[in-house]
Amino acid sequence: MSTCSTHVLDAAAGRPAVGVEVTLLAADGTVLEEGRTDDDGRLRWATTLPTGTYGLRFATGAWFARAGVPTIHAAVHLEVHLDDAQPHHHLALLLSPFAYTTYRGS
Repeated sequence: MSTCSTHVLDAAAGRPAVGVEVTLLAADGTVLEEGRTDDDGRLRWATTLPTGTYGLRFATGAWFARAGVPTIHAAVHLEVHLDDAQPHHHLALLLSPFAYTTYRGS
């Protein structure tokens, strides 16, 4: 079993993306947990996860709309394979209105 966290950064503004709604999904689309990024743009899931495929859905369109910023991304969805040989997986999202990138952090 392993744990999972995320960190969302507003690359255009150069600061954490506070209040982004993020959903953790099982491979079949079942919602496992929902939450919002904190004041540092971070969210750590309480659920421990066995090896498998999971989804993270970031509600980026709603977040940009609240800030009054036009964007092309209604949502960003990551589908990832987590291996419980790793005790923790940290998945970061660098976000701007018209582009994003993601990586596995530490």
